[in-house]
Amino acid sequence: MRRPNNAAMPHRDLYLACYDISEPRRLIAALKLTRAYATGGQKSVHEIFLTPAERGNLLDDMAVLIDLATDRFMLLRLDPRNKVHTLGKALKPVDPDYFYVG
Repeated sequence: MRRPNNAAMPHRDLYLACYDISEPRRLIAALKLTRAYATGGQKSVHEIFLTPAERGNLLDDMAVLIDLATDRFMLLRLDPRNKVHTLGKALKPVDPDYFYVG
């Protein structure tokens, strides 16, 4: 079922989320958490479209998950004015009409 054309779509910005987690269990948890929001990516770097509320939720959840003494997490907002370049068979990231977080 498609959303009616007059329904306001939430504005999402494109981010790159990347992490370096030292402990295997936290690494798997960080991967699952990040992939719940991701539209693409590989290994420890993911392309994510986020609303401000989703960004806050992701940062809050990651803050509980990581160990600040040994782990790192970075969420980098990409400038929407810049053109996305891809190599090889890569597809450009697209904010889908419907987005399920979970």
